[in-house]
Amino acid sequence: MAKSILKDKSYAFSVGIVKQCQKVRKVHGEFVLSKQLLRSGTAIGALVREAEYAESKKDFIHKMSISLKEANETIYWLDLLSDTDYLIEEDYSVAKKQCKELVAMLVSTIKTSKGIVR
Repeated sequence: MAKSILKDKSYAFSVGIVKQCQKVRKVHGEFVLSKQLLRSGTAIGALVREAEYAESKKDFIHKMSISLKEANETIYWLDLLSDTDYLIEEDYSVAKKQCKELVAMLVSTIKTSKGIVR
């Protein structure tokens, strides 16, 4: 995974999530939900980075699968924060679009690693 688009995009997404959580905390004084978003949103890239040095193909797939679960959870927290008016529509739309893109990339990576071809 030398120069990986997934690695770069997941890191950039993490940076954006950190900034969004800082904004929610500053503007709304909300710490509980934003902490959940911060945890799951940054875990995506951390797991992709961890998979870079996986011990085996099975370990790689496992780490990517956990990253996929975290991405799905992140969409939940984005939806919840949006529906409770903690995120403005523009910030929500951008973050959700980026996260869905990561989900698609992770699914593709996992399928390719398993040898599943559509």
